[in-house]
Amino acid sequence: MGSNNFYKHEIVIITGMSGAGKTVAVQSFEDLGYYCIDNLPPELLTTFLALMRESERKITRVAAVMDMRGGEFFDSLIDALDKLEKIDDLMTRVLFLDAEDETLVRRYKETRRSHPLDPQGLPLEGIKKERQLLSELKGRATYVYNTSSMKPRELRERIALEFANSSSPKFYINVMSFGFKNGIPIDADLVFDVRFLKNPYYVEELRHKTGLQTEVSSYVLANEETQILIKKLTDLFEFMIPHYKNEGKAQLVVAIGCTGGQHRSVTLAEYFGKLFSQDYQTVITHRDVIHRKD
Repeated sequence: MGSNNFYKHEIVIITGMSGAGKTVAVQSFEDLGYYCIDNLPPELLTTFLALMRESERKITRVAAVMDMRGGEFFDSLIDALDKLEKIDDLMTRVLFLDAEDETLVRRYKETRRSHPLDPQGLPLEGIKKERQLLSELKGRATYVYNTSSMKPRELRERIALEFANSSSPKFYINVMSFGFKNGIPIDADLVFDVRFLKNPYYVEELRHKTGLQTEVSSYVLANEETQILIKKLTDLFEFMIPHYKNEGKAQLVVAIGCTGGQHRSVTLAEYFGKLFSQDYQTVITHRDVIHRKD
């Protein structure tokens, strides 16, 4: 990214897994006033930038979708990003849309489409190939959205929150609770396992409550091991988070997991979310609480 904090132009690269929501995303950017391009070959990025600068329309914000439809051109996207990030007055950001394999397979079946990387085979095979090919690009992404449980409206709202009237990169922390029995969140940057703490599940009157309720959170926080953990993690976060921000990272996803994602992880996600909110824009999400049946 450029060395100064003043940007005359902005380019958002929308990419990620096929079926993860890029169509909804580009429509959202169009609604925000971005000049949008679908399926732009990466090798034409710098050429388009030159045209953008010379345009009488004064185009300053562009969103470009680049995905596996670009075929061999897609391989050059990393090189193109390297060139763009050296331009001082250009803010370049990459939005990578992802989703669980199961979700992507279901979406392909619902639309009766074949995967672009394996049109004659099963969707899952194409998804596996695509995930491997995109692994480096995902690591370069400014934002990674897991759209598995997102409705189109929720994706639009999240894009609007982060990109509307943006003139400089924003940094925010998403603190997420989850249950290991449902899998580790694929978009987590830092994952902490708190299954060693005393489990309120084995207390009859707390079993069907969650860490959002005072009885459960008080039980978890009263544990001596919890207080020791909080102190150690607080020291770690105070050291790490400023470095993530200084490196130009736009978001940090901190995932805290327990067995079912109902009690211990929820309590600690709430605790650290409120702590982080004193200095950073913070979002707290509880991935598995919404799936409770009782």
